[in-house]
Amino acid sequence: MCGICGIANYLETEAVEERLLISMRDALTHRGPDDSGLFVDGRVGLGHRRLSIIDLSTGVQPIHNEDSSCWIVFNGEIYNYRALRKELEQAGHRFYTNTDTEIILHLYEQEGEKMLQKLNGMFAFCIWDRPQQTLFLARDRLGKKPLYYTLNSSAFLFGSELKALLRHPSVSREIDFFSLSKYLTYEYVPAPHTLIRGVQKLKPGHSLTYRVQTHELSTKKYWDIPIAEDAIAYMSEESYVEELLQLLREAVRDRLLSSDVPVGIFLSGGLDSSTIAALACEVSQQVKTFTIGFDEASFDESRYANQVADVLGTDHHVDVLDIRKAHTLLPDIMNYLDEPIGDASIIPTYLLSRFTAQHVKVALGGDGGDELFAGYPTFQALRMIHYYNIFPPEIRNIFHRAAAKLPVSHKNISFDFKIKQLLRGTGVSHEIMFFRWMGSFNEREKKALFHPDLQNAIAHENPYSDLLDYVRESNLYETFERVLYLMTKLYLQDDILVKVDRATMANSLEARAPLLDTRFVEFAAKLPTQYKLHRLTTKYLLKKAALKVLPKEIVYRKKKGFGIPVAKWICEDMKGMFLHYLSPERLKKDGLFQYPFIEQLLYEHWALKKDNRKLLWTLLIFQMWKERWIDSV
Repeated sequence: MCGICGIANYLETEAVEERLLISMRDALTHRGPDDSGLFVDGRVGLGHRRLSIIDLSTGVQPIHNEDSSCWIVFNGEIYNYRALRKELEQAGHRFYTNTDTEIILHLYEQEGEKMLQKLNGMFAFCIWDRPQQTLFLARDRLGKKPLYYTLNSSAFLFGSELKALLRHPSVSREIDFFSLSKYLTYEYVPAPHTLIRGVQKLKPGHSLTYRVQTHELSTKKYWDIPIAEDAIAYMSEESYVEELLQLLREAVRDRLLSSDVPVGIFLSGGLDSSTIAALACEVSQQVKTFTIGFDEASFDESRYANQVADVLGTDHHVDVLDIRKAHTLLPDIMNYLDEPIGDASIIPTYLLSRFTAQHVKVALGGDGGDELFAGYPTFQALRMIHYYNIFPPEIRNIFHRAAAKLPVSHKNISFDFKIKQLLRGTGVSHEIMFFRWMGSFNEREKKALFHPDLQNAIAHENPYSDLLDYVRESNLYETFERVLYLMTKLYLQDDILVKVDRATMANSLEARAPLLDTRFVEFAAKLPTQYKLHRLTTKYLLKKAALKVLPKEIVYRKKKGFGIPVAKWICEDMKGMFLHYLSPERLKKDGLFQYPFIEQLLYEHWALKKDNRKLLWTLLIFQMWKERWIDSV
């Protein structure tokens, strides 16, 4: 895995300053500590930081074609690069490295932008085509690898992370208020937006072409999730199970073999990671697995991972941590989180990545299973809310009043928290309701939170505009399939995969996700709904397939996920941190939020009147981000 960046100056006579390009490149050193490269061609420059995974001796980037007319910087892995190389060699192309990077460059020469259809992997890259005077950038289908860019009056800039662009003097650190509103809604900023005005993320499944001489920029979608609405089963259930296993076996094998360094597996003990580990054991007899355990029993899942490791016979590694001290890592994490994510599970993800990186350079994980196969409890809630809506308004009002009287508990995802979160989503469309369940602030709460000037600045904007745009793009009419599509286009792409990328790359570790293999995703997307959520059974077909390689008690154990005691932290260990970052003096100086509403949130939480963990945590992360990336300059 690597970090990439580049500059194309607006003026033809203005050559790229190597000093500036090096500064941008080295802001990404954590993504590639093993080596670095630079290429400057007049007003165009490319920078690269390398984490050596394939072709350790000759894979230094930027890489060029036979006559040095085209150059590439690349972040990612192409799993079918060996087959593509054979095709290209037969077509007459000559190679000077054994990397997958050089494959992309020659494939571009051969087929132009159509080459993207042939790539199976995770990637973000930029090709400088000197004859055409264009920069051609692309991002993988699901956004496993990040890519930021901006076009201003000085230059076109791009980089793997926002921090690289912030090194360039033409990029201001002005907050985009509309993106701030989105962040408080979703707990992340959906692509293509960022919190920095004028900077964008290239959407997953898109390419970008920048014409240097005319300063024209255009983006183009080359792939989308092929979810089939009202899909009809064309095979027996057993045949679907066998096809799922075969595709997943191939995806695991490809990710194990596409490496010249040791590979491990993140093992939580849940269905997804356990299935990946079981299939990996079919390929290799020396599988290393890694788990984070916590000293507090109610948040610790290491016993499930230990059980799976014993069954599979893996070389298992466990690190047990004091969960009460986990929050002390936040300042370190914020050094890598140059765009905020209000997902507290980034803390254990970061800890797991740090521990794993002590042993291997590459780790396979189970990301994607919940989004492809409706694995979250909110999908069950979506089914159940239909019955709730049958009741007349007066009965529903009784439910709301009864829920408000439930005693507040700060335990991990307590009963009262689930019930109250469920009722927070009512009264809007099912799609928006679903993301209210997953997110933080609703519109009423943001109105009480925002300073009047900020309210006026975004008064005519809809924070759900991205969601509604995706609904229109999908051409789907069934609510369930729409939500599946939206979960992948929003939550998976802009929360889960960003979290994993930043946490692993902060520790110079590459994460690979077999469940997000292109062929597997397309197979899962086209499955009939009954094989994803069967009545109230989540991941129905994936569980049936897992029974072929895992014991029943592992396959059907209750889903838990990374539990973090945020609600308790706010009252105890982190109380001083919340008082500091949400103080009336700081908020008055910033001019963004109104203190009385935040004071109310804190009081209600401390007094056990309401569980405001999600709102308060989302605010804290923004304030810490602002101090680190905006105020500190």
